[in-house]
Amino acid sequence: HRGTGPRLPMRDPKRVAILISGRGSNMRALVDKANGYEVVVVASNKPDAAGLAWARERGLQTFSLESKGIDREDYDRALSTVLDDFDVGTIALAGFMRILSPWFVEEWRGRMLNIHPSLLPKYRGLDTHARALEAGDKVSGCSVHVVTEELDAGEILGRSEVAIEPDDT
Repeated sequence: HRGTGPRLPMRDPKRVAILISGRGSNMRALVDKANGYEVVVVASNKPDAAGLAWARERGLQTFSLESKGIDREDYDRALSTVLDDFDVGTIALAGFMRILSPWFVEEWRGRMLNIHPSLLPKYRGLDTHARALEAGDKVSGCSVHVVTEELDAGEILGRSEVAIEPDDT
């Protein structure tokens, strides 16, 4: 059961969709390290995202639909239908640069993770590296968290620190 949303059959959480918007560096790491899970589709809101070509070269199924100019929930419903078609159990947001609709977050509640480029709860949202440098932080890093309605605010499942060197830009 997905939170307070509709009751649906349990899906295998090891069937993973990775959502990207660009070159897919985090997606590549997830694909290369896939151990105990299967990446069943890579989807993007940018049809020309470089990560899609990389995924296709490795024999992965891909889906893309330009999100610009489409109502947020309409887009998310179309994406959800595709994920359903692939029998996805878990979604990994890996550089997916769109805010998801409340409908989508509820529909996939508890089955969606995000890789965020800061040590949450610091620096939610965009420009995380510049903000860490501007603040004079000595460390930065990344966090993996459960996606909720509030941007970058879900339960943190893991974090990894990286030192900020004096000459970093």
